[in-house]
Order: sequence, then structure tokens, then C-alpha cells
Amino acid sequence: MAVYLVTGGAGFIGSNLVEELVRQEAQVRVIDNFATGKPENLKPFEGKIDFREVDICDLKALMEAVRGTAYVLHQAAIPSVPKSVIDPIASHNADLTGTLHVLWAAKEAGVKRVVYAASSSAYGENPELPKREEMPARAISPYGLMKYVGEEYCRLFTQLYGLETVSLRYFNVFGPRQDPSSQYSGVLSRFITAMLDGRRPVIFGDGEQSRDFTFVANVVQGNLRACHAPGVAGKMYNLACGRRVDLNEVVTQLNQILGTSLVPVYEPSRVGDIKHSLADISHAATELQYTPSVQFEEGLRTTVEWYRQNL
Repeated sequence: MAVYLVTGGAGFIGSNLVEELVRQEAQVRVIDNFATGKPENLKPFEGKIDFREVDICDLKALMEAVRGTAYVLHQAAIPSVPKSVIDPIASHNADLTGTLHVLWAAKEAGVKRVVYAASSSAYGENPELPKREEMPARAISPYGLMKYVGEEYCRLFTQLYGLETVSLRYFNVFGPRQDPSSQYSGVLSRFITAMLDGRRPVIFGDGEQSRDFTFVANVVQGNLRACHAPGVAGKMYNLACGRRVDLNEVVTQLNQILGTSLVPVYEPSRVGDIKHSLADISHAATELQYTPSVQFEEGLRTTVEWYRQNL
């Protein structure tokens, strides 16, 4: 039976991938150094996964962890635009050097395919909507640039070494297990936990900025389809829902779900944040057979309920 390796498997998206793979009774190996991941995210899967505490910047340990696996779902990163602005060196080590290590280890181990967690931040401030894969990268943050260079490394490893890779540009993923405890956390996790606590949510900017919010189950589906779709090696795909919601509307919907009437606190925009984000997902639909099964409203209600029960 093929072994799936999830890097960063104790993190938000990684642990959701692990959950689905375990549900499918796949053989799952997980690595994480707990820099951003949490041990409790993996507790439900104890005895069902092969967990190894490994830092992807430790090439020797990583190569041992990759050996014997067929598919690598590479989620490990410092997933924050603001953090990359404050400390680009730490982000570079985790997001770019670490990715190069993963690709090299996968090549050396004869892995069938690496699926790479790329980011829509690579598009930068290009005002044209929706974002299409053919558009040039114009990153405005170190994080966006590093994620784009990671895509290029994936493409190059396919072309140069024959290692099959697929890059998936995520658009504002949200859902259960997303950590709301940091100022750099995803906006929905911060909004939900603040409003559950009766606090006014903080919006950086005027709230008119919009995002193609993508429930994590859709991202999990896209990753697993990318493992096995034929004829896609070396390519990059948008992974989203193909619709956008502005932050003021998000607060309105949360007030409706929670039965509250909390008014946002508006603060100055943050460096590196883009104004609007919307994906064209037609390539993923055609070539990966990807269809977002959970729309924003359902995902938001599911996420609110998870935070109610777990925080």
C-alpha cells in the first residue's frame, strides 16, 4: 500500500489532510517540528499514523523520513505574510530552503509525486480579476515571493530530474484547527474567536477588501486529486471556490450566525496585504477534476461550531 507523507502534518491544513487520509485507511507518515503545528491536532490519530518529529531544514533527518513514501503532501511552512515582512530570513529558511530539501529528499527516495502548498499571494497587487494561472507573479511580500520560487523549484525538479510535482495556489483557507491565537492568524479564525467571546473583530483597512475564502475540506480534496491526476506533472493550479466575500460581509454573516450585533474595529492596513483576491479555478476543475464541495456559508457555520466546542 502506498505511503503518504504529510509535512507540517500537525498544522491546520496538514492535520485536516491527515484526518482524511486516515478516514480512507491510507498509510500515513507525518512530520512536524511543532514550530507552528500543535501536538493536540494529531491526538485523534494516535496509533493510526507514523509520526516523526523532524524539521525540514534538517536534510539528513528529512531524507530518512521521506524514504519509503510514494506521495509527499508538502504543507510545512511559516504561513504568514506579516511574519515574512518582519523576519524574512526565518521565513526563507522554512518556506524556501525547507521546500528545496523536501524536493531533493523526494527525488533521492524515488517518490511518485510531490504536491506543494503554494499561495495566491504570488499574484501580488495585479488588479485583474479573477486570478488565472497564466498571469505573471508580482509578489509584494517575502512570503509571496518565496512561495512562488517554491513553485518554480517544483517545475524545475520535474523538468530536470523527472520528479513529478504539482503546485496548488491556496486562496485564504479556513476551517477547524486553524490557530487564532496569533495576530498573524487567518482572519476568519480571529474574527470567530473574538466574536464568540463578545469582542469586536479587528479589521485592518476599511473592510471592503475581499477574499476567495476556501473551506479546508476543499483544499484537502484538491491535494488528494493532485496526487493521482494524470498528465499534470510540473503544473500549478489555483485552489479556491471561485467567488469572493468582503470582510464587512463576513462580520455581518458571523453576527447572524452568532445572534450578535458586534461592530468591527477598523485599524490601518498592513504592509504586504492585497486588496482583492478571486480565483479562476477552471484549470483545476478540468485537469484535476476538482469541484469545491463546501461553499463559504456552510464552511463558516461548520467552523463556528468547531470553535464553540473546542475553545
